[in-house]
Amino acid sequence: MRVLSAISHHPSPLPASASAATATAGGGGASVCSRSAHSPLLSFPPSCCSTAATSSPRFLHPFVSDFPSSNHGRSNGAAIKGRGLMALRSAFPTSPALISSVSDLFEFICSGPLMKRLGLTAESVAESIDKWLETGVHLCQLFRLNELSLSLPEKIRIYHFYVPVFLWCEDQLTRHRSMFSEGDDIPPLVIGISAPQGSGKTTLVFALDYLFRRSRRNSATLSIDDFYLTAEGQAELRSQNPGNALLEFRGNAGSHDLQFSIDTLTSLSKLTKKGMKMKLPRYDKSAYGGRGDRADPSTWPEVEGPVEVVLFEGWMLGFKPLPNEAVKAVDPQAKLVNENLKAYYNAWDKFIEAWIIIKIQDPNCVYQWRLQAEVAMREDGKPGMSDEEVLDFVSRYLPAYKAYLPTLYSEGPKGLDPDRLVVIEIDGERNPLSED
Repeated sequence: MRVLSAISHHPSPLPASASAATATAGGGGASVCSRSAHSPLLSFPPSCCSTAATSSPRFLHPFVSDFPSSNHGRSNGAAIKGRGLMALRSAFPTSPALISSVSDLFEFICSGPLMKRLGLTAESVAESIDKWLETGVHLCQLFRLNELSLSLPEKIRIYHFYVPVFLWCEDQLTRHRSMFSEGDDIPPLVIGISAPQGSGKTTLVFALDYLFRRSRRNSATLSIDDFYLTAEGQAELRSQNPGNALLEFRGNAGSHDLQFSIDTLTSLSKLTKKGMKMKLPRYDKSAYGGRGDRADPSTWPEVEGPVEVVLFEGWMLGFKPLPNEAVKAVDPQAKLVNENLKAYYNAWDKFIEAWIIIKIQDPNCVYQWRLQAEVAMREDGKPGMSDEEVLDFVSRYLPAYKAYLPTLYSEGPKGLDPDRLVVIEIDGERNPLSED
């Protein structure tokens, strides 16, 4: 079998100041990945849905200065020459050790659980092995990993998950752009990433955004969190629904500014020319003692056209309203949430052309993931919710998960093109499972 590439970059030791840190996770609370100028701290906690002990990678701060020049409101370093800081040789490796290493990695890639689901074959991987290795190297640089000595959990996360999903996204972007003629104003492809809190969607979006920009594709990121009502709007919603715990705080359908969503996504779709600019809204979850508020517009990152891809993530993207009796059987308070959900397709889902749906085995994993994140924050000396507060927080989301996830997984979102959907089931380690 013909394998044509070897990794030619050997990373230097990490700076002495670099130190491992535990991740925080979960929508609605502290975010896994900061979407400000600060880099995220990444790690993958032990399984919450099984008792098997596994070794999990501990990722460090990404090298923010190595980000390609962009307009995403993040720190960027000097302009990067060529396509990246790490070069790949399209030639037979001369070292027997490297030949063995690349061959082993090829076999590992081909054993991945997403191969069949994404339409990949050993032949297609062999033909694009340069791209796989280059993308893997970029991710290793982002997460400060030595690509020549990855642990098994690190290899799984990169080569069984992030790389194949990114290549699928690139194919979706190519397909999207092929539908337009030369000279047309091409709106960005909006990829929706629907996944429960704590499942790793924000980290995935962070990696995809980075990889698109390394590929010189101008990308933008949005979360449904960015469209929460202001603190004043939340207070009004709370006063209008006394006693309804599902609408007491932000989160469920009814707690978002849908017109603001429509205006923002519509404006992004028109950002097709160089020089056109707009600011992307952001939400401050720490405001008002954790109740949150829309961040001051002066702090919003600016994006400049032409934007080619928008990564839009959220825990309830794609949820469809059900008969009221069905949701009342889950929680009587959910009836109003279900009614509110009817307006969400026009505000969010109709803008989405391609979908990534992260499927979990048990909604109760959300509680365990949130708890792990809060414990990690407290151990790191940061304020975090108590175990009781975590239980109360997650309990406000569980009715929606139990009501809407089965339909999302079995039918997909409304208006879905089945050829533009990938459903990835993950285990308690947040790693993809095979279809078998």
